[in-house]
Amino acid sequence: MVLRAVILAWGDLLRPRIFGVVALGVALTLVLFVALQAGAFWAIRAFAPETLTLPWIGPVPLAPALSWSSLLLFPLMSIFLMIPVAASFSGLFAERVSDAVEEVHYPARKGLPVDFWDGLWESLAVMGAVILVTLVLTPFLGPLASVLFYGGNGWLLGREFFQMAARRHLHEPQATALRRSLTTQATALGVLIALLLTVPVLNVVIPVLAAAGFTHLFHISASRPQGLRG
Repeated sequence: MVLRAVILAWGDLLRPRIFGVVALGVALTLVLFVALQAGAFWAIRAFAPETLTLPWIGPVPLAPALSWSSLLLFPLMSIFLMIPVAASFSGLFAERVSDAVEEVHYPARKGLPVDFWDGLWESLAVMGAVILVTLVLTPFLGPLASVLFYGGNGWLLGREFFQMAARRHLHEPQATALRRSLTTQATALGVLIALLLTVPVLNVVIPVLAAAGFTHLFHISASRPQGLRG
């Protein structure tokens, strides 16, 4: 079920309507990373000591060295920040991706739009939880930290993206009940998405893949459940 949803979602990425969202998502992601990198660069220049005096060496230009070396953080930011970016993506673009996927694959089962602000606030809450999980686990090393990192973030991403897909068809209580009954599948797909989000370069298209994949997962797993909207 999960593998089928991912395969279908990969095939959707080049469809014209979805590719437009991919391009927009990539552009906004790059703008975000550039802004964060510029902020880190100028913060270091503003607050770090201009020079550091070392024994037997003398004054060393500290602030310029640190600020320019911060450019090396750009690839690292793409690894650690793409998961919260994907969480926020669910409230901004998932609706458009789901609509395009359903128009192509499930025209007789198209859902109703989810209120933008409800989805946005929910995705911001999940993004905050993702950031908290990342900050809490960052000091830890070893395989256990990786398991907790991908497991926790995978569960959060699976919860958010599946809920958004289900709410196009079901009222909130029924969508939540369906999501809970499919926790294993949603979490498995969420963990896969979390893993792909830590692959540099590839990760910029993964939020769109997630929205499409969870739309497919909903339709594959749900055979017109009760509590339909409208």
